[in-house]
Amino acid sequence: MADEHLKRLREQPTPYAKFLGIHYTKASPDLIKAELEVRQELCTKPDILHGGAVMSIADNLGGAATVLNLPPDTWTTTIESKTNFLAAIPMGQKALAECRPVHRGRTTMVWETTITREDGKPAAIVTQTQLVLTKS
Repeated sequence: MADEHLKRLREQPTPYAKFLGIHYTKASPDLIKAELEVRQELCTKPDILHGGAVMSIADNLGGAATVLNLPPDTWTTTIESKTNFLAAIPMGQKALAECRPVHRGRTTMVWETTITREDGKPAAIVTQTQLVLTKS
């Protein structure tokens, strides 16, 4: 089943995830992993990953994790996100992200995404809340 989840995320990425270049490496209802090559167009000066890009990785993973946990005929949107920046990720390296559930309820889901550098040093921790919406 996990292979089906990964295939789904890789074959049907959101347009923004595709634009950023997020590459999903693992996907299940309990864990999503992805990586992002830190490219010039995603950097600030002096050639480190922009904070907005860091937040975007986490938002995409939290949204994807929620989608994998949604009941039929529902959708999701982010209603809150908090980021703690811990270390810069320089251009040419990969940002490695892992998203895990904190709470999976009927109307909201909360996810924590940890983003690390290639050397294993934590770069950011993001906690976000997703609202579960009924399709109309």
